[in-house]
Amino acid sequence: MRYELYYWPNIQGRGEFVRLALEEAGADYVDVARRPGRNGMPAMLTLLGGKRVAHPPFAPPFLKCGRLLIGQTANILLFLGARENLAPRQDARRLWINQLQLTIADLVVEAHDTHHPISVSLYYEDQHRQAKQRAADFTRRRMPKFLGYFEEVLRRSGGPYVLGSRITYADLSLFQVVEGLRYAFPKAMRRLERKAPRTLALHDRVAARPRIAAYLASERRIAFNEDGIFRHYPELEG
Repeated sequence: MRYELYYWPNIQGRGEFVRLALEEAGADYVDVARRPGRNGMPAMLTLLGGKRVAHPPFAPPFLKCGRLLIGQTANILLFLGARENLAPRQDARRLWINQLQLTIADLVVEAHDTHHPISVSLYYEDQHRQAKQRAADFTRRRMPKFLGYFEEVLRRSGGPYVLGSRITYADLSLFQVVEGLRYAFPKAMRRLERKAPRTLALHDRVAARPRIAAYLASERRIAFNEDGIFRHYPELEG
């Protein structure tokens, strides 16, 4: 069955975590809003605001699979993990991967709030001073805390991935986090990467996987930009 992914067409954002899982699985899917014409963005907005939708999503990304309409990135990945062999079946291990994904979601929110610390309704330029303060705390305290946690998770896993020898969607998401932080805060990441060798090795291992490597080299992979979650504003690194 073909999956339909609904997300904004010009940014990686939270939708990229779902795209990476679909690509690694070799799944048959369409990125709906990136289709031209009436079948693109209008189709996504119609479904998002549809009054006939029994369980309407709050915001993209959401995934359609047959009659199922699933919202929230971690929830989508929990669903795909079971269907596409990107998560274990045993409850404790499956919940562990979901727990890691929710921790990644926390990091993503904090990364976003470095450039929008007051309100998402305001432009970055309207909260520039506060953004510098938030970014300084994020790079000094929060980034090391998160990366240190994932480094310890990998140490305890006993293997190259968070679950040991088997790749999961959480590994793909951790790859994306490293990519995003390198783009947004290159100076801070250069300092921190020396303390996170396992996390960096996981990143490189994921990037080299055949389907992921093909995806990263394709036009399907949207470039980072200053409209997404991970944004590079040099002034936020001092």
